[in-house]
Amino acid sequence: MSKQEVILCEKLESSLTHAIEKCPHDKLFILTDEHTHRLCLPQLQSIPALQDAAEIIIGAEDMHKNLETLASVWQALSEQGATRHSLLINLGGGMVTDLGGFAASTFKRGIAYINIPTTLLAMVDASVGGKTGINFNGLKNEIGVFAPAASVLLETEFLRSLDSHNFFSGYAEMLKHGLISTPEHLTELLSFDTENINYTALKAMVGRSVQVKEDIVEQDPQEHGIRKALNLGHTVGHAFESLALAENRPVLHGYTVAWGIVCELYLSHIQTGFPKEKMRQTIQFIKENYGAFAFNCKQYDRLYELMQHDKKNTAGIINFTLLKEVGDICLNQTADKETIFEVFDFYRECMGV
Repeated sequence: MSKQEVILCEKLESSLTHAIEKCPHDKLFILTDEHTHRLCLPQLQSIPALQDAAEIIIGAEDMHKNLETLASVWQALSEQGATRHSLLINLGGGMVTDLGGFAASTFKRGIAYINIPTTLLAMVDASVGGKTGINFNGLKNEIGVFAPAASVLLETEFLRSLDSHNFFSGYAEMLKHGLISTPEHLTELLSFDTENINYTALKAMVGRSVQVKEDIVEQDPQEHGIRKALNLGHTVGHAFESLALAENRPVLHGYTVAWGIVCELYLSHIQTGFPKEKMRQTIQFIKENYGAFAFNCKQYDRLYELMQHDKKNTAGIINFTLLKEVGDICLNQTADKETIFEVFDFYRECMGV
């Protein structure tokens, strides 16, 4: 898998112009959703390199990350004369970069694409690393391919317009990167003033967070080994996310990752000896900033069933990424049903649900 270029922009116009020049094309398309069409595209429209670009607009939010929306993007590309030499720019959050990347990598067996993530979640996670996909059959990211963008342009100025819910959604993935990297990085994240955001400091932290993911992806692009470290919090988190979607109370991806981290740090504590104090410190931060996902013991079996559908599993055995210490990663860990239910009990007790 080719390595993608990730650029922390000083000036978006020059970075984007350069990225477009590196991808010779016959036609240029920009994929936006209803939000980024209104809030972000106007900031790019004066760029000469985009003057002839055709825009494709899709619905916003994760509920549109489906086969129907994907087909509408393919159809728009087809009707507007895209060829295998065309170029697609994805301007948006993780839903846009995931779906747009999948549309590009499958249209005419694959056209080049550039990601310009506009949310914190997309900057530190979704747009980087080459995973693309859509939700299918009630399951998160069930269909997709590994296909890296030609370039990912990180313009942190977009973050100034982010509401606090979307800020914290992305920050959960940064917390995960802190937990799997170094105690210093984790401490910086846990002590950052999230109420009075210093955007210069945040830009540097985004750069560090992306570097953690980039280093791991470079070692293991197809997720055969160490890339599984990036799944911390996601085995339980994706089950929470799928349950919330099924019950028509959707929640942002990063929130479910944060709640998944609570569960998987406790599992790390009881199975691999993760220090209690660091677990409590991280859980306290999550409790203060993310609230809690409410469920009762009657829903344990449904959550367990959803976890059995996780893509990381082999032969129905639920697979976790756990920690012995901050940065000391234990891959391919398993737990039986009784232990997983104990984890749910701990979560409900410590989060007050």
